[in-house]
Amino acid sequence: MKIVARDSLTRGGFAGLTETRLIKDSKIGGDHSTWDGLGNFVYLADANFLPHGETHMHPHHEVDVITIMLKGRLNHEGSLKDGQSMEENQVQVQRAGGEGFAHNEVNPDSSGNRILQLWALPETAGEPAAYKFYQLQYNELMRIYGGDKSQSQTFDSHTVIEVGLLYKNKNIAKQGQYLAYITQGEGKINGVTVTDGDLIRGIDFDFTVLSDELQLTLITLA
Repeated sequence: MKIVARDSLTRGGFAGLTETRLIKDSKIGGDHSTWDGLGNFVYLADANFLPHGETHMHPHHEVDVITIMLKGRLNHEGSLKDGQSMEENQVQVQRAGGEGFAHNEVNPDSSGNRILQLWALPETAGEPAAYKFYQLQYNELMRIYGGDKSQSQTFDSHTVIEVGLLYKNKNIAKQGQYLAYITQGEGKINGVTVTDGDLIRGIDFDFTVLSDELQLTLITLA
């Protein structure tokens, strides 16, 4: 098992936000300063928008863009679901596909916020642009990405992403390779204590929440 702490990495950013990139896979131009992902999962950034900060309009093509709202609010503008707003414990997934989309993300408030942004490469090139939105359920790990083509709850992929706001003593166990990112709490993975900002890579995931609440993002292979 390997662990990297967010605060051990260089903080960067652009436009109206600051961010720490923990994963930028070599498939999309990453180097030794960040980890590679897992399967088609290729990017993870822990970001804070400045008060009234925005990214400005920018395009995406042949990538699935996943935004997890941790704190505050975010307004979404662009060619997919223009006008959609997000609050804490909500997730949006935007499939750019071959069609592509452009968007601007805006913090509407006079205080900062916090998001996670993840990217995954689609299994099939040339898909139409599409959008999905999720409200996380308390003390439940929810699949927000991945699965086979026979279902429509999530975009299909052999790479599975699950997110949950979990309560003290909640246990999650998974077999096989995993990447896990911890936010807003403390837990124990395979006997090792991990906390907010820790990214963990390993095989066979056995996790217990130690704090009153904890937000977990878990990436596995179907």
